[in-house]
Amino acid sequence: MRMKRLLQGVAVTAALAMGLTACGGGDSDTAAAADGDYVVTAHNIEPQNGLIPTNTNEIGGGRVVDLLYTGLYSYAEDGSLQPELAESVVSEDNITWTVKIKPGTTFSNGEEVTAQSFVDAWNYGADSDNAQKSQYFFETIKGYEESDANGADTLSGLTVVDDHTFTVELQGPESDFPMRLGYSAYMPLPTVAFEDMQAFGEAPVTNGPYTLAENGWQHNVQIELVPNEDYEGPREPANGGITFKIYDSFESAYADLQSGNLDVLGEMPPNALQNYQDDFPERNTSRAYAGNATMVIPSYLEEFQGEAGQLRRKAISMAIDRQQIIDQIFFGTKEVATEFTAPVIEGYNAEIPGSEVLEYNPEEAKKLWEQANEISPWPEGKVLKYTSNIDGAGNKEYITAIVNQLSGNLGIEAELDAVTTFKEMRDKVGQDALEGISRAGWKGDYPSLYNFLGPLYATGASSNDGRYSNPEFDAKLQEGLEAGSVEEGAKIFNEAQEILFQDLPVVPLWYQAAQAAWSENVDNVVLGWDGKPLYHQITGK
Repeated sequence: MRMKRLLQGVAVTAALAMGLTACGGGDSDTAAAADGDYVVTAHNIEPQNGLIPTNTNEIGGGRVVDLLYTGLYSYAEDGSLQPELAESVVSEDNITWTVKIKPGTTFSNGEEVTAQSFVDAWNYGADSDNAQKSQYFFETIKGYEESDANGADTLSGLTVVDDHTFTVELQGPESDFPMRLGYSAYMPLPTVAFEDMQAFGEAPVTNGPYTLAENGWQHNVQIELVPNEDYEGPREPANGGITFKIYDSFESAYADLQSGNLDVLGEMPPNALQNYQDDFPERNTSRAYAGNATMVIPSYLEEFQGEAGQLRRKAISMAIDRQQIIDQIFFGTKEVATEFTAPVIEGYNAEIPGSEVLEYNPEEAKKLWEQANEISPWPEGKVLKYTSNIDGAGNKEYITAIVNQLSGNLGIEAELDAVTTFKEMRDKVGQDALEGISRAGWKGDYPSLYNFLGPLYATGASSNDGRYSNPEFDAKLQEGLEAGSVEEGAKIFNEAQEILFQDLPVVPLWYQAAQAAWSENVDNVVLGWDGKPLYHQITGK
């Protein structure tokens, strides 16, 4: 069953109730005196795919794509919508939306950004033949089902009215539709992109606050962005460019930050969490953001299917002492999860029925595991593998702790299945090649409860790593999408979470907070609603 996407929040603004604590970060006087020509160096990892908006759904590429492109809206620091190319996005029935874009804006090759630029890009993203990572974002548009089934390369719900106007007809009413339009999947593309999309992704023609420098992507080394002089919008660069340096470990990035060879690090390695505020006095910040960490348990593994599989899923969850790991490895900088979304999202509920399965209870965990073995014995000598990339901050440390807890509390052999890079892990997940459980997590594409549920657990969803499918859950999502208000929809989405607690396609671990630090060379470093630095605001001193 194909599901629609919904964005929590009102159509034009959706401020998140998040706390922000920071040291540093300049005021207007500081900004006025800042060096606007300074090229900022920032940490990143190698993107999984080319720099194409509809094919980017991971952080390495996302940091770059968000700066290279701009669409109808972008998201402000608090998660609210701010207009970019949109003059208006309106509807009388919340089904057919009329979109008017600003005239006179161009891509970096001089081509005008038109309504056709949006419609072509969205059609490309929706076409299953193109296998785009963000294809799922277009399922809400009329004609998606037919195009996917019949091989059509256009959506009947998209119509170009004139150079600066197009309409979007949805499959059903969605009062929040405009809110999703700040996400990168909805960015426009120039005509040259469709001549050779793979080549385009290596050296894209873009329209955002920055453009890619000539030969700017040196794979596994750096990605060099320069300000786009033709950009006019709310994210105008306050610096002379951003150079993303590619690292294979956060520890080496932290060392470079200490030595002055890196300006901005948006995530701290675990061994620095205790000391980073002392190491970078007045040059650090911490903020809760819309993100979580989970453990995927694939539905295609026989040991986790049926009644025995459900018992094992619950046993694994209850065998993990989340608070101990947060305290000992992350120095208290995260919060134990009580459900599948994030506390900073409107509609969050910490007391969803069934959530007791997330409580640490090793005795009950061992009992559940033994009950599962009575139904279907765990294969003799089988090791429970926990697959994870080890280039992410703290991944190796916390997963080592978890497999030790699982081994001790369940009486089994569990081990870290380490892969070198995030890209390698995502490729393994995408090929359904997991031999056991897998590290996972989610950083909100836009501030929405549904964004933490539909893309990850709906049948056939693009980020459904464990290939979970439950018609009852799908139907509950559909009911939430058709709710008469945001508040009513949130209640229904939380009812959908009750089903997830029964099935446990993933095991929620903790909620995320971002910690960042910066060198003496820069100022005005602020983290946004999604935990990423607002790179365009950073200035040199």
